[in-house]
Amino acid sequence: MGKIIVVDDEKIVTSAFKTLLKVEGFDDAHFFNKPKEAVEFLKSNTPDLIVSDFMMPDMNGLEFLTEAKKLHPEVSMILLTGYADKENAIKAINEIGLYKYIEKPWDNDDLIMNIKNGIERSNLLSKLREKISELEIAKQKLQDYSEKLEDMVAQRTAELTAANLKLSGIINYCADGIIIIDRHGIIEQVNPACENMTGLSEVALCHMKLQEIAYSENVDFNKSGKNREGIFGLGSERSEILIRDCYIRNSLSDKRIPVEINFASISTSEKERYVGVIRDVSLQKDTERLRDDFIATLTHDLRTPLLAAIQTLKFFLDGSLGDLEDKQRVLLSTMLQSNEDLLGLVNALLEVYKFESGKLSLCKTLFPVKDLITQCFDELKPLADKKELDFVLNSDIDESVKILADKGEIKRVIINLCGNAVNYTNKGGRIEVFARADEGDFIFSVADNGNGIPKEDIPHLFMRFSQGTSKKRSTGTGLGLYLSRQIVEAHEGKIWLESKINKGSEFSFLLPNIVQDKVEVING
Repeated sequence: MGKIIVVDDEKIVTSAFKTLLKVEGFDDAHFFNKPKEAVEFLKSNTPDLIVSDFMMPDMNGLEFLTEAKKLHPEVSMILLTGYADKENAIKAINEIGLYKYIEKPWDNDDLIMNIKNGIERSNLLSKLREKISELEIAKQKLQDYSEKLEDMVAQRTAELTAANLKLSGIINYCADGIIIIDRHGIIEQVNPACENMTGLSEVALCHMKLQEIAYSENVDFNKSGKNREGIFGLGSERSEILIRDCYIRNSLSDKRIPVEINFASISTSEKERYVGVIRDVSLQKDTERLRDDFIATLTHDLRTPLLAAIQTLKFFLDGSLGDLEDKQRVLLSTMLQSNEDLLGLVNALLEVYKFESGKLSLCKTLFPVKDLITQCFDELKPLADKKELDFVLNSDIDESVKILADKGEIKRVIINLCGNAVNYTNKGGRIEVFARADEGDFIFSVADNGNGIPKEDIPHLFMRFSQGTSKKRSTGTGLGLYLSRQIVEAHEGKIWLESKINKGSEFSFLLPNIVQDKVEVING
């Protein structure tokens, strides 16, 4: 209900107040007949309402309320006056800021209503003062934060300026070309190294398309915008792409510079962009060419002595040079096998060189593909039986179906894929060979239930000299799958692998548009 202070020098008045307030339910009321005692009480207590008489001997009502106002500015104060003191009461309201003055004798209902309103006013003023204090504190905090924010912004701006200067220095003095394009391949920005590669200034390059200065045998530079994908198929699922076997045209020297371009997305909510780092790989290409020429020369020169050694050993083993003892025959057979393995490695290296140098021409003929598959299957069946493998051929290809391809090279791919499955499938396992023709395309797969290949090793299996996985290495040359990929891609096909650990692997390749209806021979 609120704390009330009543001050009047007449005890009968304070007694009447006590009875009235008690009847109205005001339990926290304090009564004083001497104003000075009331002042001392107010020094340690905060009331919600003060009621004071005007005429008192030691300290009149105006003096008392002035002291009370100093102690509690927001407290509502009511002054009791006689009719003759009405003018003094009005003056006190203006000077001291009293809430009300009530003339004696008062009406009880009117008095109680003013008391309640006064208490409510005190509470509202108190809350208002608290809010004002909170706002002042918040204002000060905001001012402090604003000052700190200015310092932070200045510091961050300085850091960003330094970072931009550093980045600009890196970009401008980088030996690799740096280019920024939009999703349609239109050039937006280049660095000096890119200008040197192309022989064009940044002004001339901007707004040109990437395919006007670069081309690749493996990537369609005109591909863009399909299904909201960026150039080269960069989109939400692919954040970067590395383009190999790419060339930059230099407009000044009219030369082509072999490069590798690594593109990464720098898209924002407003625009799709890609930054590309262009690296000149001329020296690397020259080194690779010298290495490949060396390997080609070396392996070619090795074939003659190897063939001679193999033929000589065969003369010994077939009895042309006399009878052999059992121990001699075993030893010579081992030597023959080792020399034939070495000859196989030499031939594989030569094939790799021919494919990479572009010196191998496919000899495409039209032949029954089912006969080739059956022949390969029959050659490997004894090896599968020796390991107690369930080796199954599933083919719905009719005997009359023919494909136009290099028969010898396709056989090499099939033998290699099926041979790997036989070699790496555990004893008692199962291997299934699938072949079918689908709307002019030839599709071949070989699936096993072996140990499988880790996902992280799959991208490396079709690379040169890849030997097995990170868990298990093979004893082969690491060229079989690489050669298979080269052969399939030379037929404009695709080869791939699907594998799961402890469930097996499935190698597949697809040769598009090779099923033919009439016999013809194409060399190319």
